[in-house]
Amino acid sequence: MHPEILGIMLPIIITLAAFVMVVYLRKYTNMERMSMIEKGVSPEFFKVQQPGTGPLRWALLLIGCGIGLLMGYFLDKAFDMDEVGYFSMLLAFGGLGLAFAYVIEEKKNQKNQK
Repeated sequence: MHPEILGIMLPIIITLAAFVMVVYLRKYTNMERMSMIEKGVSPEFFKVQQPGTGPLRWALLLIGCGIGLLMGYFLDKAFDMDEVGYFSMLLAFGGLGLAFAYVIEEKKNQKNQK
C-alpha cells in the first residue's frame, strides 16, 4: 500500500474504531444496568469513587506533572538528557501526585468511618 494512502486512511480508521468502541461500551453498560434493575440490584453498587475526590486527584496529578516538567528541564540543562529527562520526570512526579491523592483520600475515609 502506498504511504500517502495509508497516511490518509489511518486517522480515519482510528477515529471510526474509537467511536465504535465508545458506542459498544455504552451499549453494554446500559444492558448490564438494565439486567441489574430487573433482578432488583441497585446499579449504584459498582460506583467506587467517592464524591469530591476527582478534583483532588486531578489537582495533585497536574501539580506533579508540572514539577516533573520542571525537573526534566533541569535534567536536560544539567546532563543534556533531551527527551528522556522530561518523560521520566513527568511520569515519576505525576505518579507521586496520584500517590499523595491516594494517601489523603484514605485518611479522609478512615476519619469518616470513625
